[in-house]
Amino acid sequence: LCVPVGAIGPVAAAMAPHLKPGAVVSDVGSVKASVVAAVSPHLPDGIVFVPGHPVAGTEYSGPDAGFSTLFSNRWCILTPPEDAPEAAVERVRALWQGLGAVVETMTPEHHDLVLAITSHVPHLIAYNIVGTAADLEQVTQSEVMKFSAGGFRDFTRIASSDPTMWRDIFLTNREAVLEMLGRFNEDLSVLTRAIRYGDGDALHDLFTRTRAIRRGIVAQGQETAEADFGRARAAEGVPNAG
Repeated sequence: LCVPVGAIGPVAAAMAPHLKPGAVVSDVGSVKASVVAAVSPHLPDGIVFVPGHPVAGTEYSGPDAGFSTLFSNRWCILTPPEDAPEAAVERVRALWQGLGAVVETMTPEHHDLVLAITSHVPHLIAYNIVGTAADLEQVTQSEVMKFSAGGFRDFTRIASSDPTMWRDIFLTNREAVLEMLGRFNEDLSVLTRAIRYGDGDALHDLFTRTRAIRRGIVAQGQETAEADFGRARAAEGVPNAG
């Protein structure tokens, strides 16, 4: 099942009468608890559902966005029910491993909480900050595009993701996203206070901790350690504008 999560229930209902006995069904949705609730009631007895989520996407979508190494050394999370036959789970695991992915298993609820902070809330923040910049009356849209330094430019990459897919993700993972947004807002208040009252030590401590997270991601092979995030320079020896 490779459709936006908001459409996955109706598609499963339409597909169900045509499944062979013993078939294994999986999906690639970015939310898991709501997908399990939407799909499972439609599947006949004898059909095994092993939900999956390849954490490997780019900001592009559709068949043309695929490439041969898309899943290489990227995580794929499976959230099988407790009573799922091990043979069915291993069949789906082998599929993703054959595509180069590293497979992890967890419950749907835990998946949704983890992805809320590692993927869903970052996308929401990116959509929001790009929208804020576009709405600023004091700054023209041409200036926003012309002077996009690294931080804002990378936000626009995330914010260019498929709007239908992300609308469905936020609505179907509502509780986990709201929980993580609440924590984010609390931490943002602490950061705001540090800036307002000139608490440089607090800022330095936070930036040091977050820098270590970045290094950990690179160490696990989930990002390149190359300068400028691997972006090729226009000309050798030309300094990159920050």
